[in-house]
Amino acid sequence: MNREIRSQRSHLILIEATSDMPFLDVGRLENVGFKKVGREVKISDRCSIYNPQNISLGDFTRIDDYCVLSAGKDGIDIGSYVHIACYCSLQGEGIIVLQDFVNLSSRIAIYSSSDDFSGESLTNPTIPDRYRNVISGPVIIERHVIIGAGSVVLPGVRIGTGAAIGAMSFVKTGCDPFGMYAGIPARKVKDRSRRLLELEKALREETVDE
Repeated sequence: MNREIRSQRSHLILIEATSDMPFLDVGRLENVGFKKVGREVKISDRCSIYNPQNISLGDFTRIDDYCVLSAGKDGIDIGSYVHIACYCSLQGEGIIVLQDFVNLSSRIAIYSSSDDFSGESLTNPTIPDRYRNVISGPVIIERHVIIGAGSVVLPGVRIGTGAAIGAMSFVKTGCDPFGMYAGIPARKVKDRSRRLLELEKALREETVDE
């Protein structure tokens, strides 16, 4: 029993000692070839980035381990103070926009393109385009949106400022500003506080003073 406790403690110490993510340094970040990179951007070197020339990153953005950003022709536009937690996926031909202060929890999938599931066409990228019916549409996630872990957002969705999406939700239609949504499909369950707008103002004033 004592031996087991010692083993558990050693494991905990190891995790604590290696908890810092391996973010790209400034030189490596510049060499990725992003369309735009803001100040104090942190991106794990364990991310997969495709078509970086179509990806813009605002100030103080952070992208954690094992995320996949695959930009289509319309690109991915990420604002400032955005956090994308581990194992998130952003992909598709349509534009994907994450405005300032957006927070994506882990394992979120955002699609700006989707195969046609009706059976009227073939699916998956191994099939020539003439046999497929890929549906694309912009995904706009406005300021202060938070999306819970394991959620899926489909093409053509706009999530209004300050909306909150509960974990494991399926978002296939737009969400109103400062609404709280949950479920499959996601439905509004209550309103969200707007106090965060006051906190944003204070933060921006503090940053200017620095």
